[in-house]
Amino acid sequence: MSYEDLNLLDELRRKGAITEEEYQREKDKVLNNQNNTFSKQPFFGMAENSYLLLMHLSQFFGFIIPGLGFAAPIVMWLLNKDNSANIDQHGKNIVNFMISMFIYYAVAGILCFILIGIPLLILLGIMQFIFIILAALKAGNGEYWEYPLSIKFLQ
Repeated sequence: MSYEDLNLLDELRRKGAITEEEYQREKDKVLNNQNNTFSKQPFFGMAENSYLLLMHLSQFFGFIIPGLGFAAPIVMWLLNKDNSANIDQHGKNIVNFMISMFIYYAVAGILCFILIGIPLLILLGIMQFIFIILAALKAGNGEYWEYPLSIKFLQ
């Protein structure tokens, strides 16, 4: 994108629409903006707490597109885990919770053959929904909340 901006600036300078000084000033802005994009806005322009809140809520994306509720929080965590210890901690917490819930759902699914699994699946769904909301609210307030029933796969 900066190449297009630089070409446009150069064309404006050649046509006399802007002075050499204006050209240099705008060129520096374009180049500095390109170099500092990640350092100025490491969390896609969001405050860290908002990013953490979105990381937790992104687990609900699976209701829109299957698999996205698993992939989105992991991608968000992996992109910024080196930029913030909080993001790393919350990301590991989310991954541990998602893996744990997958295991619990698998066991409850197997138990459906003896009919005890059906109420377990319903209970797990309600708990998962509530836990994600609670974790997101806590993250939005700058607090860390560990998901209950979560097995610690990542420390």
